[in-house]
Amino acid sequence: MTPGLAAELLTYNVAGLLAEPPGSSRTYAIAGVILDLGPDLVQADPVEGSIRVARTNRGILVTGRLTTSLAMACSRCLREIEVPLVLMLEEEVLPSIDLLTGQPLDTSAEPDVPRLTDHHELELEPLVREAIQLAEPIAPLCRADCPGLCIVCGRELAGPEHDHGPGEIDSRLEALRGFRVDEGGDPG
Repeated sequence: MTPGLAAELLTYNVAGLLAEPPGSSRTYAIAGVILDLGPDLVQADPVEGSIRVARTNRGILVTGRLTTSLAMACSRCLREIEVPLVLMLEEEVLPSIDLLTGQPLDTSAEPDVPRLTDHHELELEPLVREAIQLAEPIAPLCRADCPGLCIVCGRELAGPEHDHGPGEIDSRLEALRGFRVDEGGDPG
């Protein structure tokens, strides 16, 4: 799917909803959406889920639960893995144009609040992209007990059979060879 098509799938005209009283809502299913996340992130699965768009006294409240996964590498053993993500959206989006007069609204009081387009359209793509970027794990793991790679040979550390013996020790650290912990947990 091309990024332009993703933008179309995540754009909703909410002019009718803006004309309704606060509390009115619509629910939309989201399926098969692949986003351009930049050079450092790659989606392994499309975005799936649903959103609820509700009229507030100021604009639109977007809530939803979406799922996707990222193609990444384990931070310990460097294996390719898929990292599942669950994205919870909750964002108020305000109009940029007055529905009745068609005049631009002053947005300077809240410059960081997401806005509807000049055609009263809700563009979810930036909100979903940001949610994915914020949910990206700092150090993804293939499994919680991944032992990582050996600093000597570069192979995966696995069990007692992976032993290189008592290699050379930096002479400045030689005194630590005699360090022992007694049963009480205090060094001694």
